[in-house]
Parts: sequence; structure tokens; C-alpha cells
Amino acid sequence: MRRRPVAGVLPDQMEKPTTKTPNSRVCLLASLSAFFWLFLIYFHFAVLGNQTNKSSPIQSEKVSERQPSFPFARALATGDNKSDPCGGRYIYVHELPSRFNDDMLKECRSLSLWTNMCKFTTNGGLGPPLENVNGVFSHTGWYATNQFAVDVIFRNRMKQYQCLTPDPSLAAAFFVPFYAGFDISRYLWGYNISTRDAASLDLLHWLTNSPQWTIMNGRDHFLVAGRITWDFRRLSQLDSDWGNQLFFLPAAKNMSMLVVESSPWNSNDFGIPYPTYFHPANDDDVFIWQQRMMSLERKWLFSFAGAPRPDNPKSIRGHIIDQCRRSNVGKLLECDFGESKCHSPSSIMHMFQASLFCLQPQGDSYTRRSAFDSMLAGCIPVFFHPGSAYTQYTWHLPRNFSKYSVFIPEDDIRKRNVSIEERLSQIPEEQVRVMREEVISLIPRLVYADPRSKLETLKDAFDVSVQAVIDKVTNLRKDIMDGRTHENFIEENSWKYALLDDGQRQVGPHQWDPFFSKPKDGSGDSSDLSAKNSWKNEQRNQS
Repeated sequence: MRRRPVAGVLPDQMEKPTTKTPNSRVCLLASLSAFFWLFLIYFHFAVLGNQTNKSSPIQSEKVSERQPSFPFARALATGDNKSDPCGGRYIYVHELPSRFNDDMLKECRSLSLWTNMCKFTTNGGLGPPLENVNGVFSHTGWYATNQFAVDVIFRNRMKQYQCLTPDPSLAAAFFVPFYAGFDISRYLWGYNISTRDAASLDLLHWLTNSPQWTIMNGRDHFLVAGRITWDFRRLSQLDSDWGNQLFFLPAAKNMSMLVVESSPWNSNDFGIPYPTYFHPANDDDVFIWQQRMMSLERKWLFSFAGAPRPDNPKSIRGHIIDQCRRSNVGKLLECDFGESKCHSPSSIMHMFQASLFCLQPQGDSYTRRSAFDSMLAGCIPVFFHPGSAYTQYTWHLPRNFSKYSVFIPEDDIRKRNVSIEERLSQIPEEQVRVMREEVISLIPRLVYADPRSKLETLKDAFDVSVQAVIDKVTNLRKDIMDGRTHENFIEENSWKYALLDDGQRQVGPHQWDPFFSKPKDGSGDSSDLSAKNSWKNEQRNQS
């Protein structure tokens, strides 16, 4: 007999008793979808979020909330890696075409109209060794270094910098090995502005088309030009005007330009020491020299090596020379265009070593190589204009200038006929001793070590300069990440900002304002001498 179906149940349902209802299918799909989205949310916050924090641990809470993307974040993060001795200190060096550096050295005879620079580019830019005929120098480390050779010295020192990187994402700063000083020195006399500007325009075209430039539009880039800033700040498009326009070009304004003399009114250049004759190969070379300078007997109260400036009525050199001649405790080494002892490194250093104070008035510009030669000899410098050192070398010299130098305003000499001998003789003997010790302690950071060797515990002028650039770029990057701007920055007060203590941002009236009153034509201050006369510097060997 056939069984009758159960009431209310269809036959096809009887044949498929395990089939799920439509509601069951919907519940299953909803569960799977919820699980999938929960997994994605977990992966995003727990995994990707953790990796983001590791790559940029130094971002502030404010920045983290915005979740910005900074191309230099990885470079900044290396500074927090305490196990990495180069963390936050990596330098990327651009591989420039040889026309921007090496080719100039191959044509070294054309680098200067007045001097055969071929011998001065030897030994890594140090020049030929100096013979220690009169026992003035140490037995090693002394070279006839040209005052404008910093371009090549700095690049060769960079080659042995311990924290170079081929990875631009790690770089704290980017070095541009362009011999800017050598480039312009070829064309300062007798060439039109197109020739003088050509290499600079070519370089900036090359740089701005490199991927490294786009990280900060060049604000993390720096180069070294071993001449005074005025050689790169031509004010017009007239062939009769001086120099090229490298430092005025829009892209170059973003870069940091390291020069032996900077502009008080511009923010893209920074003063670094002129090269001296001493280039130690190791720490002991420095320690032995410092000890020797401390023990010397100094028979002269003050000395001056230089020539008058009869064509410049505002120069105080004539007054200084007259006072030296009249003094029984002052020593004068007169310089001229012909052969003189001013062209002899041993004669200059011998006089400085025998003097307590060395007079350093302005030359054809604010600064002089002589200031660094004298401090190398343990002689306390006497400056007459704040632009000769105090507003120039803020990376290398104490901001408290009275610790290592004496300041006598030019007008005291020019208008009031103040006696230099009387002013210096009033300084107590103990204070002189302390000041001399301070000068001698500064020697390591004022000289450029031999680029073929390496100092172990000491930081030389190169090390100080590179670290200062890194600090500048690092602070700028942190400001960008934190959203800080400097809307109230006044570029014409650049010299004042350089004197501020850490953390300070505002400038006001300053005691040195009269020294830097800028004329309406923007050519310099009332006491500044024409940059067109800088060839005299070259002729007189920075006398």
C-alpha cells in the first residue's frame, strides 16, 4: 500500500529534507561579510598602523592626527635610531657631470688671471708642503694653501665623511660638489655676463631636474664656494658690473651657500673659515701645536700685517699703520704689490706667534684670511667692525665675542683717534691669559684637516660646517611637519637672526645696527668696500 503524505507538506519537500531555507542563506552571507570587514579593519589599524608608526616615530601628535605624507620622514626617523652612529647625519652627494668640478682642475691655469692655481690644487687642494726653515711650523701638516681653495678642500674632505649614503631617502642634507669659486674666478675680468652666468644656470637646470631636488625644492641642498659672497651677487645685467648672479637665482635662494664671507642681509649664505696653512693629519698634530702656542713668549703687545687703502677715505688702515709705527710695543709688517714678507707664510706666522694681540681691520671686504692665521698662532684678534667675524662665523666662533677677541669700533680710530696701545695695555694680564687660552682652544674648529687622513676625537672646520647644515635642515623639516611658519622673518635682518640664542625667533634693535645700515641702492653698508676691488685681495694674498 502506498503511504499517504503528511498533511500540509508538499511532495517535493518530502524528497529534499536537508535543503536550507532562504533565511538561512541570508544569515550565512551576512556573517561572512561582517567577518570580512572586521578582518580588514583589524589589518588596517593593527598591522599597517604599526608599520606607519615605526617609519615615522618622531611625528608629533598633531601631525599624526592629520596623517600627512612627508618625503623626508624616513630621513628624520633615522635620528631616533640610537644604534645607528650615522642616524640623522647621512649626506647624499650629487654625482655632477665633470664640467662642474674636475674639468676645471684640468684647466687649472685658467682659474685665476693673477695666480697659477695648478700648484695650489695639489695634495687634495692643500697646495705644496711648506718647508720649516725657521722652525715656525710643525714638522708636518703645513702647506702653502691658497685662500680661495676651499671648494676643492671641502669636496675632498666630503669624500671621506663617514656617513655618506647612496639612498636619498636617508639623507639629512644633499651636497652639491660644484666648484662655484673656481668657476667665477675664470671669468671675473674681461667676460660678459652671459659667460659669467652660464655654469650657474647650467647647474641649477641640472639640479632642479633631479628627483632629489623635489624632496624639499632644494632647501636641503648645500654647496661650498671658496670666495666672498659679493662675487656671486651681481646687482644688474650690465657687463661692467661685478661677478655672476648665482646667489640671486630663484632656485639658488633655496640652497645653503657656504662662503668665506657671507652677506649680512641675505639668508641663503653662511660664513665658513678661510683655509690656513695648517692641515693636521691626526689629533696629536693639533694637541702638540696647541701646547706649543700656549708656551710661547710674546714680546709684542700688538701687531698688524697689511697695506694701506689710500683710495678709500673710510678705511682706518692708514691710522692703524701710523699707530704701529709710533709704538714701541707694536709690530708692523707692511705689504705692497711687489715682493714683501707678507707673501711669506713663515714671516707672517712668526710675527703672530710673537704677539699678544693681532689687529684685523677690514680689507677690501669685511673679512680677512689673516684673522684665522693669527688665531692659529694663538694671537688674540682685535676687530674694528662686527662684520669681520662676529656676524660671519657664528657656526665656528663663540657668540660671546669678548671671550676670544677685542672690539674697538672703527669710529674710535677714525674720528676719536683712540690709542690702540693704550686700550690694549689696560686689559689685565690674567684676562689676556684666559682669552689666549680660549683662542687656542678654538684652533681645531678653525682649520681644515688633511683630506687624505682623519681626525679621531676632534671636529675641524669641515665637521662643524656639515653638522650646522644638518641641524639647519633638520629644524626646517620639523617646522614643516609641525606646521610652523616664519611669516615675520625679515631677510634684511639676517645677521641679527644668526646671533639669536636657541629657541629665540624675534629680533629687535641691536647695538650694531649703525654698522649695517643698508643704502637705498642695496649695494652694501656705508662702511662696506666695493667687491670689485676683491682682485686686490688675490694680489696681496689677503694681506
